[in-house]
Amino acid sequence: MIFTIARKELFMLFASPLAWVLLALIHALLAWFFLGRLDAFLQVQPQLVQIENPPGFTEIIVTPVFSIAAIVLLMLIPLLTMRQFAEERKNHTLTLLLSAPVTVTEIVLGKFLGLIIFFLGIIGLIVAMCVALKAGGTLDYGLIISGASGLFLLMCCFVALGLYISSLTAQPVLAAIGVLAILLGFWVIDLVTSDDQGWVYYVSIFKQFELLNNGLLDTFSTVYLVLFTLFFLVLTIRHLVGERLHG
Repeated sequence: MIFTIARKELFMLFASPLAWVLLALIHALLAWFFLGRLDAFLQVQPQLVQIENPPGFTEIIVTPVFSIAAIVLLMLIPLLTMRQFAEERKNHTLTLLLSAPVTVTEIVLGKFLGLIIFFLGIIGLIVAMCVALKAGGTLDYGLIISGASGLFLLMCCFVALGLYISSLTAQPVLAAIGVLAILLGFWVIDLVTSDDQGWVYYVSIFKQFELLNNGLLDTFSTVYLVLFTLFFLVLTIRHLVGERLHG
C-alpha cells in the first residue's frame, strides 16, 4: 500500500505544472552553476599544475555544486510538501483519507517515498554532470558518493519536516512559510557557528551535511540525519493518528 500511495503522489506531482516549472528552473540553475565552476577550474588550471597535490575536478566543481543544490532544495521542498496534508485538510479530503482502510503509517510513508523519488531526479542530474567530467580528467568517486549521500539524507530531513508542518495546518501557504522559516533557521546556525561552539554545532543539519559533502563519512553525521528524518516522520504519524481517533 505504501508503494501505491507513493505512485499516486508521483502521478499528482508530475500532473502539476508547478512541479515541471520548478524542475526546469532548478535544472537550469544547477547546470549554469556547474558550467560556471567548470569555467573557473579551467581558468586556474595553469596555476594548479604548479602546486603539489592540487585539488581536482571533484573538489573544485562537484562539491560546490552539491552545496548549492542543498540551498536550492531548501527553497523548493517547502513548496511541494506544503500541499501534502494541508491542502487535503483545506479541501476536506483528509478525513476521507484517514478513514480509508490503510494505516496512518502507510499514508505518511507513501507520501514521503513519493516525494523522495521525485527529488532524486535532482541528485541524479548532479551525478550525471559529475560523471560527464570523466571525459576530461580523473574523478574522486568516493567524494562524489559521499556528497550525493549527504545531499540525499539532507533531502530526507527536509521532506520529513515538511510533512510534519503540513499536517499541522489547513493552509498550504502557512505550511510552506513555516518549513522555510525553520530550515532558514538551521542555515543561519550553519553560517554563524564555528567548529568549536559546542552543542549548537552538532544540532545543525547543514553542518552534518557539510562533513559528508567534504568526504568525511562521519557516523554521527549519518545517524543524526537519519534520526532527524525518523523523528519528524514519527511526529507526523502520531499527530495524524490522534486526529483519526478524535475525528
